[in-house]
Amino acid sequence: MARYWLMKSEPFKYSWDDLVAEGEGTWDGVRNHRAKNNLAAMEVGDQAFFYHSREGLEIVGICEVSVAGITDPTDPEGKWAAVKVKPKTKLPHAVTLKQIKAEPQLENCELVKLSRLSVAEITPDEWSVICSMAGI
Repeated sequence: MARYWLMKSEPFKYSWDDLVAEGEGTWDGVRNHRAKNNLAAMEVGDQAFFYHSREGLEIVGICEVSVAGITDPTDPEGKWAAVKVKPKTKLPHAVTLKQIKAEPQLENCELVKLSRLSVAEITPDEWSVICSMAGI
């Protein structure tokens, strides 16, 4: 069964538009153990919200895991996980962190509870709520 995720990126380093232009990108450089475990748990076909962190603070698109279970190519020791993702959908309406925090159904969302986590799991219910907020 497919799972849902949220993946954060600083748009001045790697933005939604960069992913769209590339067609497929490697999600690497993650150096947090919980985020690494989330990357390692991903499977091909899982969907993830693409979240702009530091600038914007909003979910802007949905991407899909195209290659799972790879070693982070930026890690010379081979200890960290990575995946490849492809852009799927740009959200009609970006969903801001402020909107997410104001939504009672999302109060336990990892994005809210573990705000520094760069790769978070999203429950199916949370996914539906956020998609609705985004107009899809």
